[in-house]
Amino acid sequence: MQIPVFTVDAFTNRPFSGNPAAVCLLENDLDEDLHQKIATEMNLSETAFIRKLKPGDDFTKSSCFGLRWFTPTNEVPLCGHATLASAAVLFHVQKNTNLVLTFVTLSGELKARQVKDHIVLDLPLYTAYPQELKEVEELIKAAVGDMIVQDVRYSPDTKNLLVRLSDTYERSVLEDLKVSAQHFLSAEKTGKVKGLILTVKGNSSGKGHDFYSRYFAPWYGVLEDPVTGSTHAVLSSYWSEQLGKKEMLAFQCSRRGGELKISMRSDGRVDIAGQTAVVLKGNLTF
Repeated sequence: MQIPVFTVDAFTNRPFSGNPAAVCLLENDLDEDLHQKIATEMNLSETAFIRKLKPGDDFTKSSCFGLRWFTPTNEVPLCGHATLASAAVLFHVQKNTNLVLTFVTLSGELKARQVKDHIVLDLPLYTAYPQELKEVEELIKAAVGDMIVQDVRYSPDTKNLLVRLSDTYERSVLEDLKVSAQHFLSAEKTGKVKGLILTVKGNSSGKGHDFYSRYFAPWYGVLEDPVTGSTHAVLSSYWSEQLGKKEMLAFQCSRRGGELKISMRSDGRVDIAGQTAVVLKGNLTF
């Protein structure tokens, strides 16, 4: 069997930055266990599988596809950067002729459209609620030590814990932070938290980035995800409320780094736009 596979760097216009995702185009249904085996083999934070929904569908002409995402260890309900990468393969490699693509996923229907040199994802928006500090104190200490924490929120939809560091900290403090997967896993064993978002406020002058973040998910087998669309579905809700803004520019300051344009929608969802770079085209053969 041969399956076309691509590696796409998402939320960047430069190869070897942003967040890499593998994208597989499935002409036919795949044995269930092979999804996970392929994702483990690709060994990226996410591998996306685009599938045709009915006979006669075409990667060039059809506008609606099934989409699933797998980390090296398990399937996940939502992945923004791998959705961006999937749309890039269809738009830029397959030359799909539609203005809007719809993906049927575990998180409902997600839409992607091209706007100039960006691809815009229409994603659900997730609220993060105030979190009692003592319940997560050990995990926060494992992440940031004795640094000053300004706010702690929890998103039950995504099982993400959002930790906002003091506004006195610059972006560089977040970038320089060293973390340990084992410390995280030892500190949080309840299953309540599956991802940790660290964030700081950005430039207050109105220019540059509105906020910065890093994201850690060792509970999913990913110590740090370089640029994460789904966590910005949480961050967008939080920072829009904090800053009183509907349009924001965000930067996820992992070592690879990536930029996201955010636009809050009137229907309770969020548009997250990013650029992509296709860096590998090939076939899985087995």
